[in-house]
Amino acid sequence: MNEAELLKRLEMLRSEHRDLDAAIAALSESGRKDGGGDQLQIARLKKRKLRLKDQISLIEDTLLPDIIA
Repeated sequence: MNEAELLKRLEMLRSEHRDLDAAIAALSESGRKDGGGDQLQIARLKKRKLRLKDQISLIEDTLLPDIIA
């Protein structure tokens, strides 16, 4: 992938990460109101969010490699 493709993918992953964050917050809030909530669904979303964060980190490392001075 070239730099432009990586940047596009990075933005898409960040957007999905934000969307998952909002979905987790909404499910957590509705769970408090209902008294139960879907803890399994929240756990799955959190796991997906962590995988996205790992992918984001990999792309960021590719775009901005560490420079040892």
